[in-house]
Amino acid sequence: MDDIARVVIVGAGQAGALAAATLRQLGYRGALTLIGQEPHPPYERPPLSKAVLLGDEAVDAQTAIHPPAFYEEQDITLLTGAAVVALDTDDGTLRLDDGRVIPYDRCLLATGGAARELPGLPRGTPGVHYIRTLDDARALRRALLPGTRLGVIGGGFLGLEIASTAAGMGATATVVEGGPRLLQRALPEALSHWLAQRAQAQGVRLHLGAAVVATQAPSPGQPACITLADGNAIEADLLAVSIGLTPATALAAQAGLLLDPANGGIAVDAQCRSSDSHVYAAGDCTSQHQIFLGMAARLESWQNACEQARTAAAGMLGLDLPAPAYPWFWTDQFGCNVQILGTPAAGLEYACRGAADPTADAPRGLWLGHRDGVPVHGIAVNAGTDLRQLRVLFERGLPLDTAAFADPAVPLKPLVKASQQAATLAR
Repeated sequence: MDDIARVVIVGAGQAGALAAATLRQLGYRGALTLIGQEPHPPYERPPLSKAVLLGDEAVDAQTAIHPPAFYEEQDITLLTGAAVVALDTDDGTLRLDDGRVIPYDRCLLATGGAARELPGLPRGTPGVHYIRTLDDARALRRALLPGTRLGVIGGGFLGLEIASTAAGMGATATVVEGGPRLLQRALPEALSHWLAQRAQAQGVRLHLGAAVVATQAPSPGQPACITLADGNAIEADLLAVSIGLTPATALAAQAGLLLDPANGGIAVDAQCRSSDSHVYAAGDCTSQHQIFLGMAARLESWQNACEQARTAAAGMLGLDLPAPAYPWFWTDQFGCNVQILGTPAAGLEYACRGAADPTADAPRGLWLGHRDGVPVHGIAVNAGTDLRQLRVLFERGLPLDTAAFADPAVPLKPLVKASQQAATLAR
């Protein structure tokens, strides 16, 4: 730690802001600069498609990751509205778009990513919205009035959250998804179908397995139009495009850092260190080997941004790394809090606890994907507390009695404890 006098973090999102705070918590007292391209202090992104889209300016302020006085109190130099245009790993410097040059001993790239754009509907097209920033959410909020017809291209987490919020605001939402089912990379088939039923019960129209062959942005006197390969033409007053994220790796590529050819992220090791020993990376822009997945992956999640921020901070200071966390995702949509541990995998069997009626006011259910009783994939619908009780079994690879799990009369806590005790006795 003594040889590190200057740390510069590029990217003032979740990963960047938390890494800065963690460095101070771990005892680093040198110069610390946090650079953000947006004009706003660091804020949480998950609320953008939910509370921010539904709320007002007061809600926007509640998304701040740290209180306004935090950065001054922690002696963190926060530069907002500043873009880094060059990274020189030989000199250990960063150059900003205004010509300033900032030296570093350690640099953290937490550059995140940008919303992937449709060629025919580029960002900035009137009546077309991409939700990646606070200003994006504000713009859609101003345009989304009761009775508005909203066409959503993309049925992933973000697209469904936008559709859910729009429906709750009195708009009419139609989702177009190219895949055969919703969230097919995160949910087993039965849960995808359940979610589709839930969305439709909440008034959202779905077009699944739908190939978009043409799009037309709205214009004065003319609605937007999404033309599908099956001949359907969906008219809308506004369009929201949510077709994924492109990792922001231009700065890393310019500096000659290694990128993962499989997923395009900045390749980092277990310490979040890049191919240059003085440059680290964290968050959506990175590709890291995931022990629970058995492969290198880019995990676009709030949890991963936080975990990698802590790991990078410890790695830069030469301290012990935190234990790897099991992949966890969450979403609020259609009146449900959905929490997910892990991802689907071939050969899993699913046990269900509870019966979640997709038309109920507050459905509740817990699904467990397992191999011979060992949990690999869990999905909780309004049952996050129950899923948290099982987390230790996921992390330690311990089996449980799936028949007892599926019986809602059997309490979970003793069931989890019995699994742990059985594993201890088997040693």
